Amino acid sequence: MTKISVLGCGWLGLPLAKALLSKGFSVKGSTTSTAKLDVLKNAGIAPFLIALSENKTKGNLSDFLENSKILIIDVPPKLRGLAQENFVAKIRNMIPSIEKSSVENVLFISSTSVYNDEAIFVTEETIPKPDTESGKQLLETEQLLLNNSHFKTTVLRFGGLIGQDRHPVKFLAGRENLDNPNATINLIHQDDCIGIIEKIIETDSWNETFNAVAPFHPSREQYYTQKAKDLDLALPKFNSEENSTGKIILSARIETVLKYTFTKPNL
Repeated sequence: MTKISVLGCGWLGLPLAKALLSKGFSVKGSTTSTAKLDVLKNAGIAPFLIALSENKTKGNLSDFLENSKILIIDVPPKLRGLAQENFVAKIRNMIPSIEKSSVENVLFISSTSVYNDEAIFVTEETIPKPDTESGKQLLETEQLLLNNSHFKTTVLRFGGLIGQDRHPVKFLAGRENLDNPNATINLIHQDDCIGIIEKIIETDSWNETFNAVAPFHPSREQYYTQKAKDLDLALPKFNSEENSTGKIILSARIETVLKYTFTKPNL
């Protein structure tokens, strides 16, 4: 039975860990919350309390990685606000422990924020030029992992994450003077996030980089106006006087290389 360690059992990591369990994998999961340890344990996930920091990783990382063949890193950079930390340093601190462990493959959950809005159509061949601090640190972390010869790394760059309990229209409803009405959406449903990760593991697709965005790109104004109507929310109002800027993230390699079919293509 292949053992998988999921670092970061949050909004995506927890349902992912549960899905992997249902596929017959043995799963270890980490959280930074003591209260969540029982949630993991009751789900059948071996629970670990692990917190990353710039100077030292807190928790029993060695036991968390022991006997695992695959490590999934699903930890957000959290670079907003005043209490910003160096995300690259957090991951760098882990690497000696990964090198000493049984881990052969690392799956790093990244973001399409590594691309700026210069290019209209973005593929994995597009050179990333991040213009946000989060994007810059994610890109540096990707390279840190990809360049390590002790394990194989696959980078998965997700677009905006949505699910039944999470949708940006809830924050946009009723707001006025919203920018970029003609920019296209680049979103992906939680179900497809999990399905793509399962497919990467199933097909042993390591040393790869994938963009993961649903193949559905209406304008922000079209999409969020219709979604607000569908959910009976106050309609958002966009400012059409300013030029819209944005990119279209293409995920063709998900479909051609992984042979994955999106289950929620129209979001």
